[in-house]
Amino acid sequence: MTTRQIILAAVAALVAAGSPIPAWSHGAPGGEELGPGDFRIRPVVTLEGHAGLENNLEGQPRHYAIDGLFGAVFEWGLDQGGSFAIEAQIGPALVWGEAEHFYGRVHVDGHGDAGHHDDHASDEYAAVHDHAHGDGSPYRRTDVKGYLQARYQPNERFELSLTWWPYYVTGNQWDDVVGLKNEVGAEAIWAFGDGDVNFALGDGLETIVDGLFVSVENRTGWESEGTYLGNYTDPWLGLGFNIDLLHVTLSAGPRFYSPGSYSGLPFRTDWGGEIELEYPLSNSLVVFAHWKPIYSSQGGEGWGVGWQHHIGTGLSFSF
Repeated sequence: MTTRQIILAAVAALVAAGSPIPAWSHGAPGGEELGPGDFRIRPVVTLEGHAGLENNLEGQPRHYAIDGLFGAVFEWGLDQGGSFAIEAQIGPALVWGEAEHFYGRVHVDGHGDAGHHDDHASDEYAAVHDHAHGDGSPYRRTDVKGYLQARYQPNERFELSLTWWPYYVTGNQWDDVVGLKNEVGAEAIWAFGDGDVNFALGDGLETIVDGLFVSVENRTGWESEGTYLGNYTDPWLGLGFNIDLLHVTLSAGPRFYSPGSYSGLPFRTDWGGEIELEYPLSNSLVVFAHWKPIYSSQGGEGWGVGWQHHIGTGLSFSF
């Protein structure tokens, strides 16, 4: 069995077992509600295996990784049951195939490169590039991944967060260049109800409104050599509910994407959604899984019509 098959089998097994992703921040199990002025620090460890499947691109590029992030959540209690939290994590990312990258990245020969490419060099690059995207997705290297988020929640219905996802590429391999990739995001969430929907306790469809929410998220990305890749905004409608201890979050909507000028592609509207599952095994341990499919209805040089998928599963410990 190849390394790629082992990773996919592990992901499939965890998903089939009902593994989940976090309603809590980045998979970190929550604790008791803090009173106004109270403060706590919770060390956090997150282990995740994930895969990116770009089925709409020529050669169908793949990235697979296993991340081990270590950090802490710093949380302050506010009035009316609110809180303000800062979460920071960093750790290794073991990479197979391509490195993780910002949504919508394309490779277009000659764009953003001041150097001269003759036909022979282009053909040689294409052969190597196709091999890199081919079956097997060989182990490449160990990169370094980070996560930093500030989250403000004045009450149980509203949340605002600012997040930075730094990613350091440790080696030059095919499309990946040594340096720091950057992705930043801002998100606002408004819940229509108190979120207390549990179908295992007898709640019916009339209680669904308590689990409905709307979210608006914007993300912007840069490559490791500094290329601006673009930004997108997701105004999505979601539903969260419990089946006993299993928490399920469903969300979907349009993605308004503005590619960077390097790509030569126009603004477009994609469509997507996400399924998130989480299950607490104890007060300090959560297992999670998620699947986010995105569909693009417009093509162009280096970009095609069709689906991209991101799937992942893992464990989060909070002490």
